[in-house]
Amino acid sequence: MFRTLLIGNRGEIACRVIRTARRMGIRTVAVFSEADARAQHVALADEAYPIGPARAADSYLRIDRILAAARASGAEAIHPGYGFLSENADFAEACAAAGIAFLGPPPAAIRAMGSKAESKRLMEQAGVPVVPGYHGEQQDEAFLADQAARIGFPVLIKASAGGGGKGMRPVLAAADFAAQLAGARREAKAAFGDDRVLLERYLQKPRHVEVQVFADTQGHAIHLHTRDCSVQRRHQKVLEEAPAPDLSPALRARLHAAAIAAARAVGYVSAGTVEFIVEGEDAFFMEMNTRLQVEHPVTEMVTGLDLVEWQIRVAAGEPLPLREAPAPEGHSVEVRLYAEDPAQDFRPSTGPLRRFALPAPAPDLRIESGVVESDAITPFYDPMIAKLVAWGPDRGAALARLGAALGECRIAGITSNLGFLQRLVAHPAMRAAELDTGFAGRFAADLQPPPRPAPALALAAAALEAILPATAAPPADPWDRRDGWRLQGAGSQLVHLADGEALHRLRLSHAGAGWRLALDGAETALSGRRLDGGLQVTLGEAVHRIPVLRDGDAIQVLLPEGGWTLRLLDPHAPPGGEASAQGRLSAPIPGRVVQVLVTQGEAVSRGQVLAVLEAMKTELRITAPADGVVAHIGCAAGDTVEEGTEIVTLTAAE
Repeated sequence: MFRTLLIGNRGEIACRVIRTARRMGIRTVAVFSEADARAQHVALADEAYPIGPARAADSYLRIDRILAAARASGAEAIHPGYGFLSENADFAEACAAAGIAFLGPPPAAIRAMGSKAESKRLMEQAGVPVVPGYHGEQQDEAFLADQAARIGFPVLIKASAGGGGKGMRPVLAAADFAAQLAGARREAKAAFGDDRVLLERYLQKPRHVEVQVFADTQGHAIHLHTRDCSVQRRHQKVLEEAPAPDLSPALRARLHAAAIAAARAVGYVSAGTVEFIVEGEDAFFMEMNTRLQVEHPVTEMVTGLDLVEWQIRVAAGEPLPLREAPAPEGHSVEVRLYAEDPAQDFRPSTGPLRRFALPAPAPDLRIESGVVESDAITPFYDPMIAKLVAWGPDRGAALARLGAALGECRIAGITSNLGFLQRLVAHPAMRAAELDTGFAGRFAADLQPPPRPAPALALAAAALEAILPATAAPPADPWDRRDGWRLQGAGSQLVHLADGEALHRLRLSHAGAGWRLALDGAETALSGRRLDGGLQVTLGEAVHRIPVLRDGDAIQVLLPEGGWTLRLLDPHAPPGGEASAQGRLSAPIPGRVVQVLVTQGEAVSRGQVLAVLEAMKTELRITAPADGVVAHIGCAAGDTVEEGTEIVTLTAAE
């Protein structure tokens, strides 16, 4: 068995691998970029080595620097995690050449499955069904357009060299093919350094079902049941569960057999995932991920196994601990908590986690995270900040447990998809397992409802947060008192709160142990006190326990029917003090300008795409908020821009 293991990754997967290695008595070594010098995986490891600047291309993707850290630390094995170099055959070969065990499959298997086109040809030879399409090497645009017409629209363009939704574009009509092909190639080139694509029939309501497989160096291969990963945004998974619900026994057996056949066809070793598109009783091979998956915890929750321990033992030459999959017990569901704004097409969010509290782990709840409160979400890496994994004796119980856990999460400082996840888990169609890859889009109105005006209770809670002292102890300076005391009668306080564009003026007049709240022409009794993580608010005669998070002038109030972020304003500031800059469109986060699609002086219409920015593995479209004329362009294609950099400035159309 290995004595020292280096984890060539970061974030929650590095922390997760360290936990298993430590339980097995294996010394752990972390690597870190300049942006991660104070990261949690560095703090958890027994030893850590710097590997370069913040950009992944200069650090986590540098094979030479990771191997140098392995040699310096005496590591006998490297766990690549997922992402970065985990599916890089050159890295696996370099590890072998350095005499270091690579916790993953042989390089030949990585190469065979790394190309979508090549993997589909191999699967056809192995008798595994594939989606009708074109998987060849000819990449001429006209030829591909002819192949798309042969397959029949709608078709799906996919990057041949990668996954994760990068370089994937559905095309509904022939007239859209050229533009979508160009976009897919651009994304594929940026993400994988390879702009080759393949074409497939675009199934209308497919499910994304995958099978966890495991193989050892003695030739044994088994499956560890199915997972459903159909709920996605931007072609990337948001919710995963095991086992996949509502599959017939016959279909489930075919999926298991096909997955094992796929693994054997490429001489697979270690953990892998064979992914299928399922529609009705039809199942087609999609791709094989030659690594541990982000969603592996749901499989562990229903099998009681530790897949990282299996990876370590198999890499050390041991046979699989089991020759047959244990029957799954109960059901498990996982969601990915991201720093992103669902209301802005899931645009990544960056900044410090000023408040970050997750529920305590329990036998039926697993928490996976690589950050803690006060850590920063940077623009350099994937914006996932945590995974919550719940278990229950059945699917309904697992979803209920997950919903309760999400209700305990507290996040301030960045925008997150927490509310989206809460609505997703509670949605009737989710509870009924009406799953397909279009789920999020089909129920977008429910999952991303337009903002509702803040109710009186939310405004009252925010006002109390603004005026209540931080502690129960009396202030040392009488000028710091906030109880409304006056020498000749009770005083009052003004609290101005902005709810989006709406301004609310609240007056709180001291009355006994509480206040009289004047709002919208009505007066109500109000009192409250601080509790751990929030406030106890008495509005009228009703008493409410309300989570409240404050970040500077932003006050986030969480009620059962939803959450509101209100901005505290200075009630004595003169009106119109803020300069208008609505015509200046700037970079929302640091990134690289991919395209500028307009010229100075050009008339544009509302919603028109003006420029495309690439940041945090995502393409962001900068669109016109209203009809106008391009007055100035502040960047060019290829420029690297910081947050707030001018992209385009518009003036009103005449």
